[in-house]
Amino acid sequence: MKRLLLDLPDEAATTALGAALGRVLAQTAVVYLQGELGAGKSTLARGLLRELGITGAIRSPTYTLLERYPLGDSGAEAWHLDLYRINDVGELEFLGLDALDALWLVEWPERGTGALPAPDLIVQVSVHGGGRRAELDATTDAACQWLRQLACDPACVPFMNIDRNNPLQPSDS
Repeated sequence: MKRLLLDLPDEAATTALGAALGRVLAQTAVVYLQGELGAGKSTLARGLLRELGITGAIRSPTYTLLERYPLGDSGAEAWHLDLYRINDVGELEFLGLDALDALWLVEWPERGTGALPAPDLIVQVSVHGGGRRAELDATTDAACQWLRQLACDPACVPFMNIDRNNPLQPSDS
């Protein structure tokens, strides 16, 4: 499965999708979170980080650009980046973005082109009616497997868009 489309009726559903992602992602993955301001990228990231066991404050990295979270005792980390305020990719040099063994959650990744690792998964979140729509695109074999798992996750199944005429259906294509 390379693509999955979910209609999320409210903030709780967006958080639930984040939690479901937290159950299937590897600790060394790169996830690009795309969408306009207020679309729900940070809400999704918060749900994912909570699922991974982060219990303290989960701050939006809008001003700090990067928030790092330890993932258990393994030494692995989740990196949550928000590049909205970046005007030039050169501004990222001081962040030391060299950890290949981290879980990367990157908001506004297009502003970091050339300085970021390639994504495993791209999540496009958009306002849709009174809720949100999440379009998940896998770019690696591992991410295809994650989408297959999400398509069976009881937290995601109720939100799956099942319009048979829509090209964004769960598929093996």
